[in-house]
Amino acid sequence: MTSTRTTGGPGIRARRIAPAALAVIAAVIGVGALSGFHLPLREIDPQGPDVASEVASAEIIGIRTFTAPAGLDVHADLEYGTREDGTLLTLDVCAPPAGALATARPAVVSIHGGSWARGDKANADWRNVCLWLASEGFVAASVNYRLVPDVRFPAAIEDVALAVEWLRAPEQVERFGIDPARIGAFGGSAGGNLAALLGTTGDGPLDEGSRVAAVAELSGPVGLTAHDLDADDATPWLRGIIRDYLDCEPDPSLELCPQAMDASPATHIDESDPPVFIGHAEQEIVPAGQSQRFASALAAAGVPVELAIVPGGEHSIGILDEALRARVAAFLRAHLG
Repeated sequence: MTSTRTTGGPGIRARRIAPAALAVIAAVIGVGALSGFHLPLREIDPQGPDVASEVASAEIIGIRTFTAPAGLDVHADLEYGTREDGTLLTLDVCAPPAGALATARPAVVSIHGGSWARGDKANADWRNVCLWLASEGFVAASVNYRLVPDVRFPAAIEDVALAVEWLRAPEQVERFGIDPARIGAFGGSAGGNLAALLGTTGDGPLDEGSRVAAVAELSGPVGLTAHDLDADDATPWLRGIIRDYLDCEPDPSLELCPQAMDASPATHIDESDPPVFIGHAEQEIVPAGQSQRFASALAAAGVPVELAIVPGGEHSIGILDEALRARVAAFLRAHLG
């Protein structure tokens, strides 16, 4: 376990990934568009703490435009659980300076992307997410979870749910000055799917157990059933990633995959769910129809939802530029206090 403090300056440098060509046929639907061709997620989400998990462009985009202010506290590699096979689960906490606020602070669990198979809480981009959330006044917990192929669904959602419970425990509430009734979730790409699942699964009050009081997710593949993928005319690579994650039979259509419903957030929506912010680019690698249908299902159930379809083809936290950061922060403040 290590603890550091940011000193400001040029911010965190991410290793850049070579740009890849993206051919897109977009049909405008309402406020967004559906992508027709997509890049394999496996090609743009290398492993390791020194690289981005899913930001594809070589341009300075999204979260990479954020520079952390001085004075934020970083507590790295905190253990939040150990699984039966001995796997150690860790997270990083990024927090405003101690004593910055007189009252208990809201917290946000931050969930990295990477096709459920790669990525890291402390890679350059996701560390920037952690610091950005802390700069907005939240106690941010950037979580690592078990990955494919070592585990399959539902291991990842079980891990991030445990992280919420850990953050809500009296020891962490006291240590980090957290209000246990005001915990939210933020995720991108595969992490967006997990954040959305945190919001829609479970029952009971939103301030108990692993429930969260607000969700913000970007570019999440939230519809994993054959019906959803057919609606998006999903490519074989996307079906393959989902098939690997769900441990389905090698059926290209995913028709023979009953666990796809359990892994799809919309399956679990009811009126008790917390407010949800959804961000998506109109021409990106995960079809925008995923987010549009999810937003419609939430609204139909009476769940407050905000959908932001932004121009361009960047993915996940690649769209998290200054303007979208302001919208997400305002949403989280509105619903976490």
